[in-house]
Amino acid sequence: MSSGFAPQPWFAPTRWSLVARAQDGTDAGRLALSELCEAYWQPVFRVLCRDQRDEDSARELTQEFFAFVLSGNRLTGAEPEKGTFRSYLLGALRHFESDRRERERRQKRGGGVVTESLDLHPEVVGAGTELGDCQFDREWAVAVLARAMESVAADYAEGGRSAHFERLKPALAGGNLPPHADLALELGMTEGAIKVAIHRLRRRFRERVCQEIAQTLPESADLEEELRYLVAVWVSG
Repeated sequence: MSSGFAPQPWFAPTRWSLVARAQDGTDAGRLALSELCEAYWQPVFRVLCRDQRDEDSARELTQEFFAFVLSGNRLTGAEPEKGTFRSYLLGALRHFESDRRERERRQKRGGGVVTESLDLHPEVVGAGTELGDCQFDREWAVAVLARAMESVAADYAEGGRSAHFERLKPALAGGNLPPHADLALELGMTEGAIKVAIHRLRRRFRERVCQEIAQTLPESADLEEELRYLVAVWVSG
């Protein structure tokens, strides 16, 4: 029986592809860089909020950080053999924050006369080594899951099945679903078809989560291990 969806490509062979495209300086590269910034905006923002900032200040600083990243070829130090893009970006944020604080100190000492250009070549940091890292990783997990959810919702909407998605999506987050008999009556399906639909929804969601993760992993990385880590940090939050 048809699921009502067109076949979707599997992105596993294109690990690190989004980061690689973001480095090439073309229009496609700038678009890829914008996609990366969009994907990681919320994790950066939440970490800056945690660092004892009000939301308006954190939002402004987040914009400043990504404007800096977008202003030139700032990802030349992001290389697959060095680890995940997530760890690279957290190192970049630390570097950016440290440099910003140093410039503020110099401005206070010198009346704001001294300014220096930023140079973004941070070391890659390991996940979960500090409180800030854990917070960043939790926000990264939430962002990945949200983007995957939006992608699956768009699939259902394209197939004219938004109502099915809205009724079944609690199954993706451990929520309580109504009895299958009630869902079957509401959606005009059999109970057996409801079970199949839930299974397909979960499988599609998992695939989309994997696609999101795979685009910023080095080729040698273990996708399943990264997926387990995502679930662990999400549950811990």
